[in-house]
Amino acid sequence: MNKQNANRDIFHDLMPFKVKEILLVATLYDAYAIEKEGHFPEHILGEYHQLNLTSMPRITGVSSYTEALEQLKSKHFDLVILMIGTDWHTPVQIGSRVKKDFPYIPIYVLLNNDREINRFKEHSHYVDIIDRIFVWNGDSKIFFTMVKQLEDKVNVENDTSIGLVKVILLVEDSEKYYSRYLPMLYSNVMEQTKRIIDDVSTDDLFKVLRLRARPKILLATTYEQAIDIFDLYKEHLLCLITDLKYYREGTMDEEAGFRLVRQVREQLKGLPTVIQSSDVQNAHRAFELQSVFINKNSETLIQDIDSFIKHHLGFGNFEYKDASGKTIAVAKTLREFENRIDTVPAESLVYHGKRNHFSLWLMARGEIKIAKMIHPIKVSDFKTPIEFRNYLKYVIRKHRNETNIGQIVNFEENEILDEANIVSLGTGALGGKGRGLAFINTLIYNLNFSEIIPGIQIRTPITMVIGTDEFDLFMDRNKLHDQVLSGADYQQIKKKFLKGELSHGLEKKLRALLRKMKKPLAIRSSSLLEDSTTHPFSGIFATYLLPNNHPSFNVRLKQVTDAIKLVYASIFSNNARSYFEAINFRVDDEKMAIVIQEVVGNAFNSHYYPHISGTAQSYNYYPVAHMEPEDGYAVAALGLGQYVMEGNKAYRFSPKYPDLQNYTPQDQLKGSQVKFYAINMEKENPELLKLGEDAGLISLEISEAEKHGTLRHCASVYDPDNDRISPGLDVYGPRIINFADILKFEYIPLAKTIEVILNLVKEALGAPAEIEYAVDLNKDEHGCASFYLLQLKPLVGSTDDFEIDMEQVDPDRIVLYAERSMGNGTVEDIRDIVYVKPERFDKTNTEDIIPEIEAMNAEMVKSGKKYILIGPGRWGTRDRFIGIPVAWPQISNARVIVEVSLPDFPMDASLGSHFFHNVTSMNVGYLSVQYDSDTDYIDWEKLNMQQVISDREYITHIAFEEPLTIVMDGKKRTSLITWSNHVPVE
Repeated sequence: MNKQNANRDIFHDLMPFKVKEILLVATLYDAYAIEKEGHFPEHILGEYHQLNLTSMPRITGVSSYTEALEQLKSKHFDLVILMIGTDWHTPVQIGSRVKKDFPYIPIYVLLNNDREINRFKEHSHYVDIIDRIFVWNGDSKIFFTMVKQLEDKVNVENDTSIGLVKVILLVEDSEKYYSRYLPMLYSNVMEQTKRIIDDVSTDDLFKVLRLRARPKILLATTYEQAIDIFDLYKEHLLCLITDLKYYREGTMDEEAGFRLVRQVREQLKGLPTVIQSSDVQNAHRAFELQSVFINKNSETLIQDIDSFIKHHLGFGNFEYKDASGKTIAVAKTLREFENRIDTVPAESLVYHGKRNHFSLWLMARGEIKIAKMIHPIKVSDFKTPIEFRNYLKYVIRKHRNETNIGQIVNFEENEILDEANIVSLGTGALGGKGRGLAFINTLIYNLNFSEIIPGIQIRTPITMVIGTDEFDLFMDRNKLHDQVLSGADYQQIKKKFLKGELSHGLEKKLRALLRKMKKPLAIRSSSLLEDSTTHPFSGIFATYLLPNNHPSFNVRLKQVTDAIKLVYASIFSNNARSYFEAINFRVDDEKMAIVIQEVVGNAFNSHYYPHISGTAQSYNYYPVAHMEPEDGYAVAALGLGQYVMEGNKAYRFSPKYPDLQNYTPQDQLKGSQVKFYAINMEKENPELLKLGEDAGLISLEISEAEKHGTLRHCASVYDPDNDRISPGLDVYGPRIINFADILKFEYIPLAKTIEVILNLVKEALGAPAEIEYAVDLNKDEHGCASFYLLQLKPLVGSTDDFEIDMEQVDPDRIVLYAERSMGNGTVEDIRDIVYVKPERFDKTNTEDIIPEIEAMNAEMVKSGKKYILIGPGRWGTRDRFIGIPVAWPQISNARVIVEVSLPDFPMDASLGSHFFHNVTSMNVGYLSVQYDSDTDYIDWEKLNMQQVISDREYITHIAFEEPLTIVMDGKKRTSLITWSNHVPVE
């Protein structure tokens, strides 16, 4: 994260001194006169509010030395202001005693009117205690000016040395005039700086910090003071504004201003200078010195200063000029500034480079870092103007790329898409998925992974996010709220959404975007709840994969806009509504953002897919051997990640112990991946409405991957003669997808990468987490493959300790015991159990069981009952031959789910799927009962003795008279269900 904050650190270090406490000394009457009936705080603080400044000083008023002394002893004051009006003796006497007792505190005098100046200065012993005299001229900005003058005087050395902050030198000996000039200068400089920052920054904190980089304004009242300031800060001098007549060498010099300009110009030829005088006859001489002349008595004085600041100090637009000074191009923003460098003649760059105009303009816009890189460079350092041009382009682009790394940046039509940042296509919340991706980007592009994990690049795909405001706009402008809340059929809802119109602004951005994006695209949901830390869930809303290869651009655009609309519609699907009912959430409170990503992978003939994809969790609910739960686990498959998300057969391993074999060769053969998903590039126009999320996909046999050459590092061969597995594809035999060349022989450091990433995100989130990833095995010129982080999800569950004391349990009361379980806690309010009849189960008709379970779940939802669900095989898989392929909403009211293995029906929980993410994040108990275990146990006789509420072809619903007691020990991963409330828990 240090890279991201480096630029801000400069701003944090600027202006270390702030005036926080002011002691105001005045008679009650004088204070009242200037306060204007008690509004003094508004005078001094109003300017802070207007400029959105946060460090406002606190003012304490006193009218006697006793009061002043009491306050000065109780706390530190940064500034004392003596307000002098009708009675100026009392405040000055108080000030004298303050100066004597507290000599380190600056004292400023504020005279009630300019007629008092000479009278006050006649008493030199009074003047000696005063650091600066100001005159109240009816403008409340004078108070703000007094504070900023002190801060600038104290901070200038620090800010010029670390931040390249510029200095404006004002030379004026008249208290009347500098009390008028300084408020104008501060107001103008602050407003100009704020205007520029508003144009280039959307971060409110950053705006406030950048204001610290404004030019410092230093005041000199004599020739010698001016020369001293010039000698100290000439490298940082932004301009010189000088009066014509003031003291030099102890006497009043009528020509002091002209002399000063000539002396300064000997060292800084191009320095902008202003000569101010009440005598307009001096304008001609100022012009001869190439100085701007300002009439001190002009009615347009403020406008004249404003014009000078805009056109000479870099606060306006950057005007590219030719050698004669004629404007040939204008840049309003940093991006325009960069683009013009490419197109203006080289002589223009030389013209500005010799005069330091580039760093001046950049500094005025708060671009300190880039200004620092350009400022010391001279045009003469380069052989040709072309080299100078290339250097400017390189510096600006390098700085911009570093600034944007890991950031969410607004879409710009001419911008090159970069995976190192996320592009925002619309305002509003990012949604859970979008927020997770933004966090991932910030994390991985601000850390140097190459030092931790050499040989692999940690990346993210090019990603865009459409904020939730577009969803609200889409619903409102197309009048869809009544349609979705009327209980309309989901298919009809999708049709109505497809007829709706997205905003013109979004469509314009999508048009520009699609001209840059040639790879297949994933249009993904990112709702407010999805992957959040409170109710994280997965797989409820839609994701569409598009080939993005139709020859007609308009067809490609329509595919993307249709996919966006269908993702919006998926909030109102039956699945989503069931889920919202389960968590007691109103569907009309949900909002949807959209994530658009380039799909990771490569084209193989007419198919597109990554070499490897999968999921990994930082907590392993089923550790074996010497693995610990905190070691985490990973699931990997060949092809697109949908295969893993659906709970199909995939390879499961420990990132910490990747070569640990938990299965026999025959078990690996039975459990090996046999198919994979790819994007079908021949489907140039997939039927999204008719085929849904699978419209752009194709399921292929593993043999197809071997033809593509993608099995090389992912597969091994089973040798039936010797009942062993041989890595590689050199021999004939059944292929097993076990990634041996990668996990055992470390063709790439995949396991190490996953282990590091899991530890990192777990620490960052402060809770267990799950990631989705994809791998491109093609190596770059440095020999590095690419590991893509696709998604980050928190895992939420109970963390209290619940330990089962089996010695105290009556065996006759046990309904179920399992030594492999997920979940933690106790449940004591469930009486209902729904189970699949073992005698009616046939692994060839698992899909026929789903309607009965779904109907039963709907009844439970309606009656508000939670229940225990028991059935054979893997719950939530999409492979109907290894389990019952239910979706999460079809069993959403189950509080505990039990999977039972049968002699001819072994199982391996699909922990990487969307289904299991929802199980763990909602703290639903998931118990595995193994038929060949000596300890796992279901008392089917007890179940058959209970009252039958409903008996269907495949399932039975029973209810116990008294609530069951369920205890899940998350640490030992054991669970127990008894039919009375007498389970001893320690």
